Amino acid sequence: MDIRVQAAPFNVGDEFEALRKRAGAKAGAIVTFTGLMREMGTDGPLQSMTLEHYPAMTARELERIGREARTRWDLEDLTVIHRFGTLAPGDEIVLVLTAAEHRQAAFEAASFLMDFLKTRAPFWKKETPASREGDEGHWVDARESDDKAAARWDK
Repeated sequence: MDIRVQAAPFNVGDEFEALRKRAGAKAGAIVTFTGLMREMGTDGPLQSMTLEHYPAMTARELERIGREARTRWDLEDLTVIHRFGTLAPGDEIVLVLTAAEHRQAAFEAASFLMDFLKTRAPFWKKETPASREGDEGHWVDARESDDKAAARWDK
C-alpha cells in the first residue's frame, strides 16, 4: 500500500507501473482514477485552488481509509496520492490506483477510496476566483452529494 500526500505533481504512468510491479501477476485488473482541478468553482471561473491539511492527521486518516479498502475487497495493492498547496485549473489533485485479481473489486475499491477521500480526508479547500481582482477567495464547504455517495458504503 502506497499512500502519499505531496505538493509535487505525480506521473500517472510511473505510478501505474510501480503498482503493477508491486501487485504482481496475480492482479488481473488495475483501476486508475485521476482527479483534476476544474476550471469552474462554486462561484464561477477559478484562478487557483489551495488545499491545506495537517500532515500527521491527514496521513493517519488516509492510511485508515486505505486499510479499510483492503479489508472490504481482496486487493493485491493500492496507491493513493493526494496533492496539497496551490493548484491551477487542469492540475492533477488526486490519484487512486487499485489492483485486484478481478475487475469488480478493483472498481469498487477505487470508488470507495474516492468517496471517502472526498468526505473524510482532512483537507481544506480555498477557491480563488479568476475575475475578481483583490478577491482572496473563499473556503469551500463539503458537498451534500459527496456525503450521499459515501453513505452507500455504510455497513
